Amino acid sequence: MSSVEDVITSIQGLSSSSRDLSALHDLLKGANESLRANSDLQLSTLDQLDPSKHSLGYLYLLDVLTCGPVPTENASDVVLLIARFINACDAVQIRLASEKFVSLCKRFKDKVLELGDPLRGVAPLLKAVHKVQVSTKRLTSLHPDCLQLCLLAKCYKAGFSVLSDDILEVDQPRDFYLYCYYGGMICIGLKRFQKALELLYNVVTAPMHIVNAIALEAYKKYILVTLIHSGQFSISLPKCASTAAKSNFKTLCTPYIDVGMSYNDGKISELEAVVVANSSDFEKDKNLGLVKQAVSSLYKRNILRLTQKYLTLSLQDIANMVQLANAKDAEMHVLQMIQDGQIHALINQKDGMVRFLEDPEQYKTSEMIEIMDSVIQRTIGLSKNLLAMDESLSCDPLYLGKVGRERQRFDFGDDFDTVPQKFSM
Repeated sequence: MSSVEDVITSIQGLSSSSRDLSALHDLLKGANESLRANSDLQLSTLDQLDPSKHSLGYLYLLDVLTCGPVPTENASDVVLLIARFINACDAVQIRLASEKFVSLCKRFKDKVLELGDPLRGVAPLLKAVHKVQVSTKRLTSLHPDCLQLCLLAKCYKAGFSVLSDDILEVDQPRDFYLYCYYGGMICIGLKRFQKALELLYNVVTAPMHIVNAIALEAYKKYILVTLIHSGQFSISLPKCASTAAKSNFKTLCTPYIDVGMSYNDGKISELEAVVVANSSDFEKDKNLGLVKQAVSSLYKRNILRLTQKYLTLSLQDIANMVQLANAKDAEMHVLQMIQDGQIHALINQKDGMVRFLEDPEQYKTSEMIEIMDSVIQRTIGLSKNLLAMDESLSCDPLYLGKVGRERQRFDFGDDFDTVPQKFSM
């Protein structure tokens, strides 16, 4: 195929059946270099194709047209063209050239950021993730880019929708790091600290031979979110964390560890002193706002401790015990905690007394039963997935070969099962 007209004709004639698409794919791969050198190919050429019917060919031509530098005055038109293609394209066709589609979408994200309008790219990339994703369990290279745009555009709810699926299949570790890191930040923005903690935990405990910047930044946020959500800090990393993480995180995150240790002491004045002393580090890391939330949570944590000791207290007593400025501040904190469901209490406005109550939830309402059932079903699903992954791994030739080599290096005695149970005769 030497001319653009021949390419267009082939695309129009070979976009119906799967056999035709396979032949078209081979033709397009062969013509890719000549298309890049062909000056007759223009954006207007795409008007001859329907992006929903000729998605594979449209993708190849659009990739060629946008792979080079785009003039600033044309950037907005190119962004609009790619967005329309993403919305209209056929998922089956673009999966035949998924790497090229991913490359185009990443280019789209870069153009959107160059224009300083990340919101413009949120909806198209959300659509792109669903179209390129073969299974909801699989992490694609577009997941991190989509979450990054949602984060920059402050579309936290849109980003959170991407995090609803349990990811079990990962191709590139970096994609997983960024997915969990950006996802954790989105959850922080929504104040869903438990989910944020889960995602940041995945980054902190992920296998790594050397500490990377993503994991380091995730650990800093992990400490602060742990304080906000759990109200306590442990200097020891989880047992499943890598040796590199255990060896380096403590020395590279000293200001954050100091905050955690001071938080555990429960003294507001000392914690605030640590924050002031390291404020430049927190500001440089763009974590100062999160640090302030951690400090605020210590007031609430101290009030929560009071509910375990007293049945009634005056607002002034609460202010004195948790080092708040006055009874009014104490009232605001107590009211916020009641609204958030952290405590159950009644405030008598006449005498300024607070009466702490037991949790009224009896765990027998239909709503609570539905919540418990959904959690049980999710757990059952995860258990089945883990069993399937375990069986698949135990039969994997690469895994068995590695185990065999390790068997030669070490003597495991009778406790080592040399043959998976599935292969036992």
